[in-house]
Amino acid sequence: MKRFLLYFVGLALLLTQSSCGFNTMTEKEQAVKGQWANVQSAYQRRADLIPNLVNTVKGAAKQEQATLTSVMEARAKATSVQISADQLTPENIEKFQAAQSQLSSGLGRLLAVSENYPELKTNANFQELQAQIEGTENRINVERNKFNTATNDYNGTVKTFPNNLFAKMYGFSEKPYFEADAAASKAPTVQF
Repeated sequence: MKRFLLYFVGLALLLTQSSCGFNTMTEKEQAVKGQWANVQSAYQRRADLIPNLVNTVKGAAKQEQATLTSVMEARAKATSVQISADQLTPENIEKFQAAQSQLSSGLGRLLAVSENYPELKTNANFQELQAQIEGTENRINVERNKFNTATNDYNGTVKTFPNNLFAKMYGFSEKPYFEADAAASKAPTVQF
């Protein structure tokens, strides 16, 4: 009887730990991957809007060709840096973020150019594109925050007991976060 009881307790313990957190880690890893796809989608939306914005500015600000060219070059570079969810490493996210930061900087210069052209500021197409880009920047921020939340949830699961005992065995490792660009720590100078 004692042996049966030990067998039963051992079997019950084994059944309750049968997946050893595998299913939970898999679900959370998929959430991270899905959220990374959302981040990329938001950035792609921005990249898709840029040619229209550049063409609208082109007509009104012909002498700003250098700015327009740099924005299009930054867009090409940003869209060429693609990272699949399986390649999420701190180094790859840093490369992705660097390319996107160049594009953000170029967009900022392009939108600043509009201040010198009153006819551009009153152009309905320009105003609509500018509003869409601003909305897209907000979407990007929301998706990055959601990615970091999903990553935090996943990392917490992979690193806590008893999942941490099985995580490496099953190939689960900590995922990197989307971090602020180093330039973001410096406050912009506003001059009137």
